[in-house]
Amino acid sequence: MAKTQGGYRCTVCGWSTPKWVGKCGDCGSWDTMAESVQASARVTPTRIADDRAATPITQIATDAVYHWPSGIGEFDRVLGGGIVPGAAILLSGEPGVGKSTLLLEVASRTAAAKSRVLYVSAEESAGQVRLRAERTGALDENLFLAAETDLASVIGQIDAIDPQLVIVDSVQTVASASIDGIAGGPSQVREVASALIRVAKDRNLPILLVGHVTKDGQVAGPRVLEHLVDVVCQFEGDRQTALRFVRALKNRFGPTDEVGCFEMSGDGIVEVPDPSGLFLSRSSSPVSGTCVTVAMEGRRAIPVEVQALVIDSSAPNPRRVTSGVDAARLAMLLAVLEKRAGVRVSDRDVYVSTVGGVRLTEPAADLAIAIAVASAVRDKPVGQHIVAFGEISLAGEVRAVNAAKQRAGEGARMGFREHIDERAGGIASALRLAFASGLSDRERELDAAF
Repeated sequence: MAKTQGGYRCTVCGWSTPKWVGKCGDCGSWDTMAESVQASARVTPTRIADDRAATPITQIATDAVYHWPSGIGEFDRVLGGGIVPGAAILLSGEPGVGKSTLLLEVASRTAAAKSRVLYVSAEESAGQVRLRAERTGALDENLFLAAETDLASVIGQIDAIDPQLVIVDSVQTVASASIDGIAGGPSQVREVASALIRVAKDRNLPILLVGHVTKDGQVAGPRVLEHLVDVVCQFEGDRQTALRFVRALKNRFGPTDEVGCFEMSGDGIVEVPDPSGLFLSRSSSPVSGTCVTVAMEGRRAIPVEVQALVIDSSAPNPRRVTSGVDAARLAMLLAVLEKRAGVRVSDRDVYVSTVGGVRLTEPAADLAIAIAVASAVRDKPVGQHIVAFGEISLAGEVRAVNAAKQRAGEGARMGFREHIDERAGGIASALRLAFASGLSDRERELDAAF
């Protein structure tokens, strides 16, 4: 027999609980819990038609999944070759990083290829998007703009225009009248995303969704949003610098270890096919406190210069200031330098930064950071023709890192003739190699004799 299940549901976010509470346990709103009653019945099995019967997997025909280019090579690189018809793609990122600018450029390039594109703006008016498109040169007759915040109106626009690509900016600002709660709430985001994805699958229509993020960088809304879509891309970058990275966190049609590089300019966003050299200084003479490493961004090797400055301090607690380098990692490296290599830094202020604002998070940058700090302490430059990469252990060992051959090859392509890696053995011998590389033959003889 059917039985009735009772409970209380938040009218703002949709959170439910079996007992009444004054404050919602999810969104924190007061006096928003309303009683909800729903009847549950025993499910009756449905007779399956012959054409829908389950088939052995070996007898199922495979439809070729093809990609069509978006017109932006770096974006296609992250997607695995381009946009797949019927795919739902979620692009997330912090406010002001350039998500709308990138997708407007994608819409313009696609429209220029004689495809009808619908750009739905739920945050800006059509006039505001038109002004930005005029500034970035993204005007095209096949690009249609619609300022809609209602889900039914968005689907109606899709029916009326019949586009080959749909962009919704953003999924958290579109609401459905059939669901209680404000736009951006978990129930609304779930319903809007589900409806748009059904449209994408039924019509073989690719849809690009813009997603907001929370303070900790996660996609706002329920976690099911990331499960529903086919591709999740994250748009990263410091708003103080022009460089931007797009990386795939989930991709059902390609790899998840690719990274696309872009540069923001006054005329919009520009792809950077070869970012090598963006993170190197242009000093013609050797300078103490600098060392170059090769970082891996996805499958791409990028040379990055690390700079260090060490000065005497009279404070009881010397300062440790970092930019682009993890502060905890630097503290560990300073301890290893002092204990294992005799480089005294405990009574000195240490400043470490990367060129270009790039952030080094992998342990492979340990050796370059240590060499830069030691060079600053001794006020002695290392050779401009070397790169260093390797992880440093607490015992002072230099450990091997992944993609060592690719790192060395990229360094050689950029003109670095030598590289220091795990073959140095320990941090002390690695420092000797680094300083010897900056000396002439006569200076090396004198240094060895000393």
